[in-house]
Amino acid sequence: MLSWQTTPLRAVDVPVPSPAPGELLVRVLACGVCRTDLHVVDGDLPVHRASVVPGHQVVGEVVVAAGDFVVGERVGIAWLRHTCGSCKFCVRGDENLCPSSLYTGWDADGGYASYAVVPAAYALRLPSGYSNESLAPLLCAGIIGYRALKRAEVPPGGRLGIYGFGASAHLTLQVAVARGYEVHVVTRTAAARALALSLGAASASSSAPPVLLDSAVLFAPVGTLVPPVLEALDRGGTLAIAGIHLSDVPVLNYSRHLFQERQIRSVTANTRADSAEFLAFCGSHRLEVAVQPYPLTSANLALSDLRADRVTGAAVLIG
Repeated sequence: MLSWQTTPLRAVDVPVPSPAPGELLVRVLACGVCRTDLHVVDGDLPVHRASVVPGHQVVGEVVVAAGDFVVGERVGIAWLRHTCGSCKFCVRGDENLCPSSLYTGWDADGGYASYAVVPAAYALRLPSGYSNESLAPLLCAGIIGYRALKRAEVPPGGRLGIYGFGASAHLTLQVAVARGYEVHVVTRTAAARALALSLGAASASSSAPPVLLDSAVLFAPVGTLVPPVLEALDRGGTLAIAGIHLSDVPVLNYSRHLFQERQIRSVTANTRADSAEFLAFCGSHRLEVAVQPYPLTSANLALSDLRADRVTGAAVLIG
């Protein structure tokens, strides 16, 4: 497995983890590399567990079964791995806001390893027809993008702006296009713009969309983008900020950025219902998943490439 004290990650030999009652032991087949992994490793997020093994987009094969899962079944391990089930947020269906929530690759060891454990209640059943490498990005990039799209409240047939175009955005665009939205992408790299257009974007620009937007999702963790995105919204528009981390947002001008009922919404993790809805969508709508594979031993290179925006689509570690 790979753990960290500071960047870079270092390889560590440890025993295969022992699953607790109600947990699955999974042999890792593939693990997506998420920008949240960078935030954990780079110290943008507070330390929840020292020397944790990163990785929360895990596709694996069940070795020790629990719950309704069987040995040999292919399952997913995602970011959310525990909620209390009894607080007011859990009771009302907002388990992503549970104060006792725990997360894979932050509170517990994740998938930059040969084996991982996960509570059976939080393991995900996966749609057929996808390779291991293609499934991995669906388990966070896809799920979080799906929730962000819900939070953006795009009206029927509306115009959606997507800012930043990495692993999550290229999947979200496909969901949006399937729903009949007109999607405009803003991203600084030519390869990402080309990918966006090939997946059905109405436009792809390095600066601003050519039309006013009904909704927008900000995937880039860059707070200075918030004011120009708000200015690109039409009256009543909604901006959803998808990331767990965002650099500081500049001072907003009420008249230019917020008046006419424009609004900003954050996105905090996801619920298991979000996961089930999105993976069901993936089963009925074939998504094109752009994958850049790396061997597990090259995890530091994958993180470095992601940090420098050298990844088109999603980076995935193969064991």
